[in-house]
Amino acid sequence: MPYRQRRMGGSTLDNAVPPRQPVIVCLDKFRGSISAAEASDALAEGMKAADPTLMVSSSPIADGGEGTAEVLKSAGYKAVTARVTGPTGQLVDAELAFRSGRAVVELAQAAGLHLSDRDAVHASTYGVGEMIRAALDLGCREIVLAIGGSATTDGGAGMLQALGARLLDREGAELPAGGGELVRLARVDMSGVDPRLAETEFGLATDVSNPLLGSEGAAAVFAPQKGASPRDVSLLEAALGRLADLMEDELGVRVRERSGAGAAGGTGFAALCLGAVPVSGVQFILEETGVSERLQSASTVVVGEGSLDSQSLQGKAPIAIARLAQSHRIPVLAVAGRIRLTPEAMLNVGIRSWYALVDDADNELDAMHRAPELLRALGMRLATLDLASDTDSSRQS
Repeated sequence: MPYRQRRMGGSTLDNAVPPRQPVIVCLDKFRGSISAAEASDALAEGMKAADPTLMVSSSPIADGGEGTAEVLKSAGYKAVTARVTGPTGQLVDAELAFRSGRAVVELAQAAGLHLSDRDAVHASTYGVGEMIRAALDLGCREIVLAIGGSATTDGGAGMLQALGARLLDREGAELPAGGGELVRLARVDMSGVDPRLAETEFGLATDVSNPLLGSEGAAAVFAPQKGASPRDVSLLEAALGRLADLMEDELGVRVRERSGAGAAGGTGFAALCLGAVPVSGVQFILEETGVSERLQSASTVVVGEGSLDSQSLQGKAPIAIARLAQSHRIPVLAVAGRIRLTPEAMLNVGIRSWYALVDDADNELDAMHRAPELLRALGMRLATLDLASDTDSSRQS
């Protein structure tokens, strides 16, 4: 059951906000409903409409997955569109975020789950490699690959092929797209990989720590979310193991157990093989958008996303920001389409008050359709709260 704000600790809905109190609104996307920027702006607009003296900063956020390129536009990045191959072979227009010789490649733009029919065995990251090539063509010599929200479980094989690697079967023929095909892999030839990569600083932005293989690996943990059956998972596990054996022999490295190798269906493994340096996706976005710096002078932070649930605790942006604010003793409010975390979990990460849009809607579908309207209305209600106070708790309604 969603949670509603209650009268607690002396903070009530009829308390006035002190004039010009700085509030930062850092919402991630409400998946299937509105973008991070739309959500943050709607809530901030409602606050300012109710109290024009309130200082409110809309700072949309992402965690390196879907929506990363869009969020970086607010940080001065320019969007550059490249037509690339989607996860199931269709052409898609994918946006690179570009600024001062750096490109951020959002994997979900080319190989996101939203572009797929949930075919984990055949989906490919080929378009991700095409995006990296497009960044190199722009003259970028610093590329950050932001991975999350993928439709794929191909170990980054498609990305490698697009960058010039050859993945060959016993007859010397190039393997078709898809992780399932890797069980037939007989030889890896990296001699044709784009030489410009050797001159490029390559970063891997992810907060997923899973290894490539095993019970916590890419196939076992993530493939079922992408439509894989138990039989498919076994096939993909064997396929990824085959890729790891031959890739690591070819390059003389061993990265399969490294943190993040299993991210985005094993795309992290391929990036690590290419020499990518892992960075926290959330921390990268916080620094690039300036949220880390602005947060330190805020009196209140509002975080949220479409669903606050157990996955939110695994490196997602709203919880990361809440914990950062908690370390600075800054009060945190949370807004989400729905909330499935317990009060104890919310309080443990520094969130003192929380609101679910579904509370003000007929059902979850209605909340998704009316999200902008509901966020503006909620913003007006929040502007009547003492946002600077450290509310003790919220209780289940």
